[in-house]
Amino acid sequence: MRRTALLVSAALLTGLLPLASAGAATGAEEPPPVPVDRFEGEVPFASQPAEGIFTWGGDSDDPPELELAARDDAPEGDKVLSGTYDISGYGGFTHDFAANEPGHDWSAHKGIRFWWDGKNTGKRVNFEIKDGGANGEASELWTTSFTDEWTGWHQVEIPFSDFAYRTDYQPVGGIDQNLGLTEMWGYALTLPTGTPGTFAMDGVELYGKADPALTTKVLTGAAVYPVKEGGTAGVRISVATTGSAPLAEPVTVAYESAGGSAGAGTDYTPVKGEFTFPAGTASGATHTVSVPTLKDKTAEPAETIPLKLTVTGAKAPAETPQVVIDAHGLPYLDAKLPVKRRVADLLSRMSLEEKAGQMTQAERNAVGTGGDVAAYDLGSLLSGGGSTPTPNTAAAWAKMIDGFQLRAQATRFQIPLIYGVDAVHGHNNLVGATVLPHNIGIGATRDPGTAEKAGAVTAAEVRATGIPWDFAPCLCVTRDERWGRSYESFGEDPALVKQMETVVQGLQGARDGKDLDRDDKVLATAKHFVGDGGTEYGSSTTGSYTIDQGVTKVTRQELEAVHLAPFQEAVDRGVGTVMPSYSSLDIIGDDEGPVKMHADAAMINGVLKDRMGFDGFVISDWQAIDQLPGDYASDVRTSVNAGLDMIMVPSAYKDFRTTLIDEVQAGRIGESRIDDAVSRILTQKFKLGLFEKPYADTSGAAAIGSAGHRAVARTAAAESQVLLKNAGGVLPLKKSQKVYVAGSNADDIGNQTGGWTVSWQGSSGKITDGTTVLEGMKKAAPGATISYSKDASAPTDGYDVGVVVVGETPYAEGIGDVGNGNDLELTPADQAAVDKVCGAMKCAVLIVSGRPQLIGDRLGDIDALVASWLPGTEGDGVADVLYGAKPFTGQLPVTWPKSQAQLPINVGDTAYDPQFPFGWGLTTLRTPPGGGTLTLKALALAAAAAQKAGSAEAGRAVVGRARLLVQQKVGQDITPAVAEPFADADHLLLSGRYADAVAKLTEAYRAA
Repeated sequence: MRRTALLVSAALLTGLLPLASAGAATGAEEPPPVPVDRFEGEVPFASQPAEGIFTWGGDSDDPPELELAARDDAPEGDKVLSGTYDISGYGGFTHDFAANEPGHDWSAHKGIRFWWDGKNTGKRVNFEIKDGGANGEASELWTTSFTDEWTGWHQVEIPFSDFAYRTDYQPVGGIDQNLGLTEMWGYALTLPTGTPGTFAMDGVELYGKADPALTTKVLTGAAVYPVKEGGTAGVRISVATTGSAPLAEPVTVAYESAGGSAGAGTDYTPVKGEFTFPAGTASGATHTVSVPTLKDKTAEPAETIPLKLTVTGAKAPAETPQVVIDAHGLPYLDAKLPVKRRVADLLSRMSLEEKAGQMTQAERNAVGTGGDVAAYDLGSLLSGGGSTPTPNTAAAWAKMIDGFQLRAQATRFQIPLIYGVDAVHGHNNLVGATVLPHNIGIGATRDPGTAEKAGAVTAAEVRATGIPWDFAPCLCVTRDERWGRSYESFGEDPALVKQMETVVQGLQGARDGKDLDRDDKVLATAKHFVGDGGTEYGSSTTGSYTIDQGVTKVTRQELEAVHLAPFQEAVDRGVGTVMPSYSSLDIIGDDEGPVKMHADAAMINGVLKDRMGFDGFVISDWQAIDQLPGDYASDVRTSVNAGLDMIMVPSAYKDFRTTLIDEVQAGRIGESRIDDAVSRILTQKFKLGLFEKPYADTSGAAAIGSAGHRAVARTAAAESQVLLKNAGGVLPLKKSQKVYVAGSNADDIGNQTGGWTVSWQGSSGKITDGTTVLEGMKKAAPGATISYSKDASAPTDGYDVGVVVVGETPYAEGIGDVGNGNDLELTPADQAAVDKVCGAMKCAVLIVSGRPQLIGDRLGDIDALVASWLPGTEGDGVADVLYGAKPFTGQLPVTWPKSQAQLPINVGDTAYDPQFPFGWGLTTLRTPPGGGTLTLKALALAAAAAQKAGSAEAGRAVVGRARLLVQQKVGQDITPAVAEPFADADHLLLSGRYADAVAKLTEAYRAA
């Protein structure tokens, strides 16, 4: 038995018994109470991994102020925990046990109790306990509440049976959704919001003898048992005990088929009976109840047969299991019929409530075990960033999603769910998946083939875990590096973004959607429509964001040329879904002012669907309709009428569905608009083959994180490296050289993968499987002397060359906005490492980041400079170019500024004076041609011929040679007279105007 870690003094333990196991409490005697917190100073104010009490809140003002206060009226001991609070969002405090200690066993007790100094406020206080998992901050959360409705001290008793699994938030996505009580990590209180208050509590302890229903429970193998008409369903009923002990007392289960939509005697043979698990039965023993169904030779929807269970001696299952006779004989089920006809047939049979459910998307945590999938006819679920099963494995993902799909089989027409995730650079939520460079790095490759292969790897790994839908690619055209989503863009030039849209084919396959039912393809999402990359700095009104979700103010011509063009390309490529942007669009001259994109009917209905001919469905962003002006009914009405077909309402799915139905019945949303939306959704579900194969096809799971997939990511990482400077030919390195490696990002897999990796914001450290840059270097040059000192504190004598890997730590969306706690400067530690190493030896500096970092005056002291972007898990790819196994071929997908004051700065600007222009990138692939202007004249003729012949390959090769010639002459003397035509040339190249590109390069050459 483990002694509670809370009472560290032997004196405090006098008269107290240690925590008892469940087995010790089987007699008639009730165990004595066991203290959890006395608040006498035995537990400090501290946070994990140390044991302690800590506060938290939604913003800096929300965490309460706590103290251990001496009070004469303390119910227990001399001190109590007291505090003050004034919470606008959410706030409270937690007591976590030490993370490096075993969890505590509370299973011997009935519940938890404590003294509360009531103020008779009538306010509810949420109380939470933490069960299972690795530690208190990675455990299941179970919650209940009490109401402050008395004055003075009162002992609050909460039986463990009152706690419910939290469905709105789980820090690691849930463990097993079973309150076992054998691995408890502490408790937390969420205090009331809206008005200031004070509180005091004392004497937290475990009390009473465990309820047998908490130590013994009856479970069913599944909540839903589909069966073909005429078949027999076998409902598995098992018994389980805490700690897997044999039954101490018998457990009896009575069962009866009753209720449901199936007819007794016509659709199935009724069953009724009783069985007993005797005392001594092993935990896990199973009994199967057979429910025979009957054939009536009539085409009909699915019918349900609930099997009601009455349990004596144990806790009954949380849900009544249902046998479901599969829908059969209806035209929409016939895979041989055209999709259009199947959709029309199914739509004609659906009620308004069922249609509204199809337009509703909830987050997986919000629906808990999934009963609401059928109860509300939900059409879709998603995993938000970092919302994962536990354990976070491919098998667990498939099992989880199959469980949700099973729930959909209990609906009338058994319409399968479409499950979506943000797999924006590989299956990035899954630990061990192949994580590719972020889009900014893919744009730097200038290789549409690499983009397509990246999409194919992503699709294969995502679909192998049972997920048919990816919220990618982002087709934003990033116009300001202060934007926290810059790295989600392929670049600042719409022509570059369009070239990289081969990723759509990598994800979906053929443009007509015929490959979507393959086990290695997923439905893609073009996002964020439209203009999210053009928001003005300072225009955001979302929290502390400075630019993300702000206002894009453009002329109609700029809107068409810059922001809309990539979406037309995506529609032409057959993209299946489109997601609007959180941002607002303000078209200069239309006198309408800023319009939220989720409310912009002219753009969604008028441009996207009507003019562009988009025939997929439009999915909202996370809770985005909540940002629209007006009340909730107005939000729903405005967004749906604007053309949104499915709404992402993570936890508000009940309210949304009800409101949508009310708006239709009131005539404020037309039924034809609903039918259009549902038809679009059903069409993609049929194309994906979900009606025939709703469950995960895991045959491709062995390829997740495989050598073949990592080879694609490694190539992409190598091609994404942009060599900005290479004085004296420092790169590539020689394997014979002694290399001094330093910098914060040299040996950190989390930093080099960036945001949207395992969690929404990403994090530093060893968060997934992969190779860091340092590890890649050591593998590339086995036997070479490669020393590492993160902060460059180790002696620098005796080395031939230094490699300093610096840059950013992970962030995502507006959290990464410059001005929101971020800037474009290297950290002082990184600056110091660069200065020390480059002051002591020849050096190469690699910048691992989602956007350009300001180098300023340090450029003269750096021999070689590389924009490494966020290369993903395959640091081997970076090492490949560092050591010359592959050449540097990458080009800047965005302009590299000299200072933050220049922002925004983009190709085509009239005043253009960057550190490095758009398209800049030295190469170690070939020697630049000689001959100067004579060679450029010859190349101009060749470019004109290639352009006339429509030969893209020849045109790119000719322009590439001219570019190398210019870069060789320019060196680092990049003046505005050089930068502007150089960047313009790259835009012209991307647009297929090869002759004009060479002419611009000739202009840059002459200006150098």
